[in-house]
Amino acid sequence: MRILVCAAAAAVGLLPSAGSAADDFINGVYLASEELCAQAKQDSLQSVIEGGNLILTSRGIESIEYNCEFVQVTKATRAPAWLVNAVCQEPGYLFPDVLSIVQLTPTQLDLVSVTPVDPESGGGNGGSYYLCEGVSLP
Repeated sequence: MRILVCAAAAAVGLLPSAGSAADDFINGVYLASEELCAQAKQDSLQSVIEGGNLILTSRGIESIEYNCEFVQVTKATRAPAWLVNAVCQEPGYLFPDVLSIVQLTPTQLDLVSVTPVDPESGGGNGGSYYLCEGVSLP
């Protein structure tokens, strides 16, 4: 009975569609600068990763011994933006994060995270990311 109710609600649009938010979500590999994109193209994405840089894709944010999996993506209706719930982890530590991702240009995204930046280690999930055309995940 529960399955029939959920199916009927989805059919008339009462439940959000899981695919609708992700259909327009970011595509490709993004890095923190155009220079890093050029390095990834010339050398390899792996060399950029080994340099401790963050990689942004539709799956999440990744680096060596650090990642944030995007578990829920909600598209804004009046802006080229998304609200993302993520589960982030590093060795010995797991935490939730909420991010806003705004498309500034077809090749630049800005991320803002609610998780404060650790003053000791720096970094964080926020910042600008640039589309690396011709670069794909290993």
